Amino acid sequence: MTLTALPIFVKLAGRPVILVGEGEAADAKRRLLERAGAVIVGETDEATLAIVATEDPEPVVARLRARGVLVNTVDRSDLCDFTLPAIVDRDPVLVAIGTGGVSAGLAAALRQRLEAVLPASLGGLARALEAAKPAIRGRWPGIGERRRALGAALAGPLDPLRDHPADAVETWLKGSASAEAGLLRFTLASPDPDDLSLRQARALSQADRVFHRSEVPSLILDRARADAARIACDGPPADPGPGLSLYLEMEA
Repeated sequence: MTLTALPIFVKLAGRPVILVGEGEAADAKRRLLERAGAVIVGETDEATLAIVATEDPEPVVARLRARGVLVNTVDRSDLCDFTLPAIVDRDPVLVAIGTGGVSAGLAAALRQRLEAVLPASLGGLARALEAAKPAIRGRWPGIGERRRALGAALAGPLDPLRDHPADAVETWLKGSASAEAGLLRFTLASPDPDDLSLRQARALSQADRVFHRSEVPSLILDRARADAARIACDGPPADPGPGLSLYLEMEA
């Protein structure tokens, strides 16, 4: 599976961003840039990013691109080097929904659904986890062990879709158990990643390496962490290595 664009979060506070255009669309982009702390400048000023909201954007976009500026053009995905997603803000957690400029309405509809699902306490949970980093490192010194412990917590007692009291992370640290490790074996009945069980999906997101038969489709393997090793093999490994490993095969 290839990405049509690479989602990134760019810190714009104090940095210049070109905004060309007037009217409702330009005003909406101006408000968004101001929320991000950007310094809004004109077409002839120096900047690395630009937003164009005009009825005849082609010549403006051509001039900006000739200078090496990355451009977002309102309602013209064919003239966009980057797109602006719909945003769910639970500071410091930001959820961005993009459609590659195909349908802003769809992105907005998804944002509205997520607004109703993500609790207001989510930002507080993120800050509590940040404050607890020294304690978490002390409890689980190894990177893989630490990642699995956090994964298990966020799938259980620290579920980010639930409201949590301010001391939820502290309570979890006092009573948490060891993170799952070893080799897990799964025989998959379907090649569709949407048919993965919750346990299978969770294991894929946490595993350090994924051993798999050749018939396991790439769509399933794509659900594993980007940095997890994918190792094609004919059977379960005798020595899977430290941390959590998976062995995947398809049902006959």
